[in-house]
Amino acid sequence: MPTYEYKCPNGHVFEIFKRIADPAPEKCPVCDASPVETVLYPVPVHFRGSGFYSTDYGRGRGKKEPAKDTSDSGSSEKKDTPPEKKAAEA
Repeated sequence: MPTYEYKCPNGHVFEIFKRIADPAPEKCPVCDASPVETVLYPVPVHFRGSGFYSTDYGRGRGKKEPAKDTSDSGSSEKKDTPPEKKAAEA
């Protein structure tokens, strides 16, 4: 069963073990003041490992580049090859 923490208007804080379906307490067990409020605490979140970005969203799933047409035989692309060197005459 979960533990619930409550606070009365007079500042008393107390814990109760109860089911979710059970009703909340109406009065403080110390001073019989009512109404009591549920005390909520922030839940910690831990991001561990290689990260959620690399696993959940992945790389390369962004905008796709348009497909390149490779059948164009008249393209004037230059290849990165060094010019041929002539043998030095002695």
